[in-house]
Amino acid sequence: MSVCCWRGTSAYDERMSIPAPGLPVPERVRVLARGAAVTPLWQNALDIGGIAGVTFATDDGRVIKYGPRHEETSMAAEAERLSWATRYTSVPAVLEQGQTDADEWLVTAAIAGLSAVAPRWIADPARAVDAVGRGLRLFHDALPVEGCPFDWSVPSRIENAARRGVTVPRELHHPPEVDVLVVAHGDACVPNTLLDAEGAPLAHVDLGALGVADRWADIAVASMSTEWNYGPGFDDALIAAYGVAPDRDRLAYYRALWNAT
Repeated sequence: MSVCCWRGTSAYDERMSIPAPGLPVPERVRVLARGAAVTPLWQNALDIGGIAGVTFATDDGRVIKYGPRHEETSMAAEAERLSWATRYTSVPAVLEQGQTDADEWLVTAAIAGLSAVAPRWIADPARAVDAVGRGLRLFHDALPVEGCPFDWSVPSRIENAARRGVTVPRELHHPPEVDVLVVAHGDACVPNTLLDAEGAPLAHVDLGALGVADRWADIAVASMSTEWNYGPGFDDALIAAYGVAPDRDRLAYYRALWNAT
């Protein structure tokens, strides 16, 4: 399942959702399915140029992610990062990727798990939050900073925002001192962790922004996203499951940077 998180707004659930079975199948997805039956997994309620972002599973073990091209990241970038990360941790294997001037797509091998925001886990938020926190720590511990070719540092994020015409407030140009450098997920919102049938962390998806950064860049967003998905009161539980005490200054900074970029 391939999912992502919209920047710092409680409108998350209105913009991204698990769709009804009758979601129309874009022609591009039909072509990529090559005759396989498809089931919708995820839908982006917003679109660019009349193209909405959607994700479908096929009955032959693939996941097709399709949507409009945009400037913050790309499915080509995600495919490159997945191909690197799969040597170290559980992420989808890339089968196919392509784009036109208007749209892009990524086909991966399916992983037999459920997103941490599947109805089963929404009904058991304490267990899901614990698994997401532990899973994020496992992800950070597994991926080697040395030799990672991708960057998600504060300067790179501010530069990316500037290319998109987004002005980041001056006070955010001066981040806290780095605590621990890791290979960060880059979109560690809780939907992007897959859990197994027992509720253990299984894999991660949506790695289009993966890169070296302070671990709090991920922890801040993952913990913040618990409120969007499960309601208030779970953010510190995720941080505890990760295995650290809350660092309020770094949490505040990286949440503000997420919202600003």
